[in-house]
Amino acid sequence: MAEPVEIRDVGRILTLPNLLSFARLAGVPLFLWLVLGPRADGWAIIVLAVSGFTDWLDGQLARRLGQVSTLGKLLDPFADRLYILAVLFALTVREIIPLWLAALIILRDVLMAGLLALLRRYGHGPLPVHFLGKAATFCLLYAFPLLFLGEGTNGVAEAARVAGWAFAIWGTGLYWWAGVLYAHQAYQLIRGRTPAQQAEEGRLRT
Repeated sequence: MAEPVEIRDVGRILTLPNLLSFARLAGVPLFLWLVLGPRADGWAIIVLAVSGFTDWLDGQLARRLGQVSTLGKLLDPFADRLYILAVLFALTVREIIPLWLAALIILRDVLMAGLLALLRRYGHGPLPVHFLGKAATFCLLYAFPLLFLGEGTNGVAEAARVAGWAFAIWGTGLYWWAGVLYAHQAYQLIRGRTPAQQAEEGRLRT
């Protein structure tokens, strides 16, 4: 049996996982042009699907190749946020979703930006990505293509619209739930408790 590859923080920028993340970022303006210019929703959905696949692939490659890096840890959630903001903008402009839903999701990202600035002020780096946050992002990134597909009058469009709104509601709820957890972790860090101590306290309470 092959020995597992050691996961270490590499200082290089042009690693394969990071190149995939840069490619994901390059897809954002392409997506916006497709949905707001020619309104080629089919191609736009393909861009989202490729983005979701590369999001999974770059994490797998980083771990298997031992190329986990500080830049990669920053690029991955940044690309997720950028795609979410781009899709929200497009859906709102085309009046597929109401403005209040877009505002609710954007406000959560404003909260996270404030937490990051506060943590840096106290000498801490960004918080590790929580599973709940990834689950929320997963729901939202599934909701958006389905809402685009729901722009029609046939049975397929109706089913896509219902499923899209279900994912959107669940995703938004989980998005804020994860935000509250991140805020609690930030509060504990600022008070001087490490993530390991927080986990131990949680274990003892249960």
